[in-house]
Amino acid sequence: MTNEMIIFNGRVSLMEEGVIKGTGNFITVENEDGEKIELEEPEELHTYAGWKALNRQVKKGEKSIATMQIWKHTTKKPKDKDEDEQEKMFLTKAFFFTEAQTEAIVK
Repeated sequence: MTNEMIIFNGRVSLMEEGVIKGTGNFITVENEDGEKIELEEPEELHTYAGWKALNRQVKKGEKSIATMQIWKHTTKKPKDKDEDEQEKMFLTKAFFFTEAQTEAIVK
């Protein structure tokens, strides 16, 4: 499962639990049985770095609204010149925030 799928499924679960709201936009998704269903799109969630890339700063004192296990990719530099770089994927814990927990970065 990709990070995008993990996060989307987490957003849908959080919306069903009432933790986050919907956007009012509807999307068509296909479930495991191949049925297409209309689903309200949940509000966006991003990590601290994700919001920063969107020119938003998580407000001081805000606690993450969700924690999910996502994939992280690393590359280990070789110690010797004749060795190749080692690539590794592993699951890591990531903390997510809603847009309401952020503010625009003023430059």
